[in-house]
Amino acid sequence: MLSKFFELLYNKVFVNIVVNKHAVVVEIDTYTKKGSIDSVEESFETSDINEKMISFIKSYIAETPYYYISVLDISTQQGVIPSCDKTKLANYHDLGDSKYQCFEKKWTYYTSKADLYAIEKTYEKIGIDFIFSPFSVVAHFFHEKIQENMALFTLVQDNFLALCVFENGELIFGQYLDMENTQEHEDLLLDSVEEENDLDFDLEDGIDLEDVDVIDDLESDEDFGDIEDLDSIEDIDEFSQTQDVEEEFYQESEEEIKENASSDGFNEDYQRFSLIQSAVNYFYKDTRYDSKFIESIYIADAAGVSPDLKTYLEEEMFLNVYIRQIDLPFEISSLAQEEVL
Repeated sequence: MLSKFFELLYNKVFVNIVVNKHAVVVEIDTYTKKGSIDSVEESFETSDINEKMISFIKSYIAETPYYYISVLDISTQQGVIPSCDKTKLANYHDLGDSKYQCFEKKWTYYTSKADLYAIEKTYEKIGIDFIFSPFSVVAHFFHEKIQENMALFTLVQDNFLALCVFENGELIFGQYLDMENTQEHEDLLLDSVEEENDLDFDLEDGIDLEDVDVIDDLESDEDFGDIEDLDSIEDIDEFSQTQDVEEEFYQESEEEIKENASSDGFNEDYQRFSLIQSAVNYFYKDTRYDSKFIESIYIADAAGVSPDLKTYLEEEMFLNVYIRQIDLPFEISSLAQEEVL
């Protein structure tokens, strides 16, 4: 009761950090004592935290003990698993060097411990309260649409793509892909499918994996807690029923897509298309996943894609494509506020 009283005496400040290819964007949302919300956003031409950014953030958090600093995870060694059952997690990824968290008792996202430690060290001068997975952002942004349909949902950042296949609210596949290593990702996906096929052959010859103790390390991670709630790293849409509404979903941002398309958008969007195509092929071929035909893709665009990406996906993969702009700092702030308020 006393703590609630003190909360009324101070503003609550949410600092939301998104690292892009050429700049770091910081949005600060202040819930004032009077009940109003003030927002300010600043972009810093750096790929890392610098003194100017620290000074900017501290100017907003200096006068209140109730501030919460969040960052979007862009670590390359992260991913998602379509299960929260610890006996099944190791079938998809070796989590011995990762921190992982179950999302709404449905699916699991993970990031390497080394990457999380690096994030903590990067922001040690101001501290970090939440590290949000891009897969959580996808689930939050497309919350209504993922509930009643089978489709591919993708967050497009400057250098990365987070892809998820949802069916009736259940995640059945996901990948996090780095645009700077397009060929490497395609080769890894192909290798994974070949390894899985080899595993199936061996199983037919009588190898019983139930006798192999592969999850001891996972059991030891049971006290990891929430990757989004870091006191210490080491403790470390509803689908529309009509085609007209789907058309509107895309049309509302079509002009923005054209305006935001960069001069080298052709090359970047072909890379994005290539990664999406490879990931979908992997999804179809890997027997670990309950593969079903994907007819539609919903894209949360944080990079300013060109219309070429839509064309590639429609003409080469025969997908229905819906693109909507996403304000990543705003989405991160929304996730943090759900944790706190």
